[in-house]
Amino acid sequence: MEQTFTLQQKLKQFIRILLPILVTQTLLQAMSFFDSTMSGQAGTKDLAGVAIGVNLWLPVQTGLNAVLLAVTPMVAQLLGAREEDKIAGVIIQALYLSLFISLLVIGLGVFIIKSVLARLNLEAAVELIAFRYLAALGLGIVPCFAYTVLRAFIDALGQTKMTMLITFLTLPLNVVLKYAFIFGKFGLPKLGGVGAGVATSLTYWLILLIAMTVTIKLEPFKKYKIFSAFFPISHAKQREIIKLGLPMGLATFAETAVFSVVTLLMSIFNTATIAAHQAAMNFEAFFFMAPLSISMTLTILVGFEVGAQRFSDARKYQQIGLSISISFAVFCGLSIFLLKEQVALVYSKDPAVITLIQQFLIYAVFFQFSDALATPSQGILRGYKDVMIPSVIAFTAHWLVGLPLGFFLANYTLLGPFGYWVGLITGVAGAALALFSRLIWLNSKYFAVNYSQKGTK
Repeated sequence: MEQTFTLQQKLKQFIRILLPILVTQTLLQAMSFFDSTMSGQAGTKDLAGVAIGVNLWLPVQTGLNAVLLAVTPMVAQLLGAREEDKIAGVIIQALYLSLFISLLVIGLGVFIIKSVLARLNLEAAVELIAFRYLAALGLGIVPCFAYTVLRAFIDALGQTKMTMLITFLTLPLNVVLKYAFIFGKFGLPKLGGVGAGVATSLTYWLILLIAMTVTIKLEPFKKYKIFSAFFPISHAKQREIIKLGLPMGLATFAETAVFSVVTLLMSIFNTATIAAHQAAMNFEAFFFMAPLSISMTLTILVGFEVGAQRFSDARKYQQIGLSISISFAVFCGLSIFLLKEQVALVYSKDPAVITLIQQFLIYAVFFQFSDALATPSQGILRGYKDVMIPSVIAFTAHWLVGLPLGFFLANYTLLGPFGYWVGLITGVAGAALALFSRLIWLNSKYFAVNYSQKGTK
């Protein structure tokens, strides 16, 4: 990354960092997409079992990943402040933290997964597939969280093309492994939906190995000497990461867990409804990659400018990011509405499931506009290391507004399962308004500070 002076330079640097992140996030989402589509082709029970497994694992993964993503604003601000010598210590301490988190998750999973699944009143076959899928994913938890740290380091340097290339290298293998393990090809056992979990775990190990090789062997990563010296565990640095990362993790967990809880609550409906809901959510998640990627780009660039005390430049990046996000939301909403029938056919051969998927996708259109404002706003706030209030906003909007409303509409009105989607949309819209209001307040605060500094010079 480098300092920019004109709007054109800022737009160019924004796009240069954004596009590889967008490609990377889309490719990572493609792994989940192939989990659902290939499992769906194996059978409706496989799709439903994988859906339950994904919705138990996803909030845990994304929430804990977000804790580790505290590395991004920390490294970005260190770069802006020209304190590069401190970066290696941050990365190693985050890797220690990722190992601790991994072991904690594995330990808890061993003791609670069976009892959690037993409480969902699933069909026996669906419950078994979900359990085995999660057990297979457990084999890849350690590399999953460790890679998050290395990716955050690489991206914070502005080298987002590298994470894109790493993902490009691993996605084809992931698809081949899924095909082999789900359908029993190349002499491997036919595992159905469980095979998707096995393939994903093997992919996590490969992607970590590649990322470690890149940081050790290639410039500009090599010069930071991440693995060249021994760093003892620093409780002070660990606390710093946790202090910033925990609210980020809680906010992300609140956002993703509510979607997973809705899927689990839908277990009272039939298997076709569960499968259709999961398929529609999976496809909608592809379009969510745009505001998410814009959010990650804004965290990097705003963090860099804030570290250098260039608050007016940080604000210009905000305007660029939000404008692109809203424009893209219009495109995404129209695409989902126009292609809903074709999308449904990709996910299932069951006529009942196909019809339900199309109905759910109509509601998915409305997610686009709220996400376009909420997610980039959160990324900007993280660039400022403003994370506590946004976590409160996320919890309130999703758990105290969206979920209760959805439960009421689904169980006490004619909307049925679609009521949950109305509740979710309401929660995201509320979060968008609150986060944007917080951003306006923060901008005014830093504008006043910047003006005061200029006045004293």
